[in-house]
Amino acid sequence: MTDTIAFEAAAFRRLVAHLRQRTDVQNIDLMIQAGFCRNCLSTWYEEAAAAAGTPIGKDAAREAIYGMPFPEWKAKYQPEATPEQLAAFEAARRAHP
Repeated sequence: MTDTIAFEAAAFRRLVAHLRQRTDVQNIDLMIQAGFCRNCLSTWYEEAAAAAGTPIGKDAAREAIYGMPFPEWKAKYQPEATPEQLAAFEAARRAHP
C-alpha cells in the first residue's frame, strides 16, 4: 500500500508541475476536453486534506495547485473566455453531465 501511495503522490506532483508550466492551456479548455481543470484539482485537494483531518481552505488549496495565489495567476494567465469557448463548454457539459 505504501508504494501505491508514493506512486500516486509522485504522479500528482508531476501533474501539478505540468499544469503550472502549461499556463497557455486555459481552465475552460481543460473543462471542455477533460471534464476537470485546475480549480477542480484544488477542490479535490482541499477535500482530501479535510478528510485527513487537516482543513486547509479554498485559497490555500488553490495556491498549492497554481503555485501562487489564484487571483495573481488569473491576472497573469487567464483571459476572459471567448464566446466559442463558452459554447463548447456548454455543449460538453450537456454531453457529459
